[in-house]
Amino acid sequence: MTHFTLNDLEALVADRAAASPETSYTAKLLAGGQGRAAKKLGEEAVEAAIAAVQGDRAGLVSEAADVLYHLLVVLRGGGIPLDEVLAELERRTAQSGIAEKAARGPA
Repeated sequence: MTHFTLNDLEALVADRAAASPETSYTAKLLAGGQGRAAKKLGEEAVEAAIAAVQGDRAGLVSEAADVLYHLLVVLRGGGIPLDEVLAELERRTAQSGIAEKAARGPA
């Protein structure tokens, strides 16, 4: 059995981004500009956080899926491939989270 991956989702976002905004929600989001897509990502992240705090397991699963989708749309709008984000995660996980955060310096 194969599993649906973030790479699969990235490919789906790319396909749908090439469609008409009248027929594709992804294309419509991207046509609205990076600000619109980013705002939607933020809304979905807040909804996921609320579901987590409320202990709503099904809601959290659903909202997490929305967050991942909208994140990939924002990355597409910014011209950033998922592999670049995964490479950054790989780099960061080469050390402890506390050491990695300290190495970034003050925010």
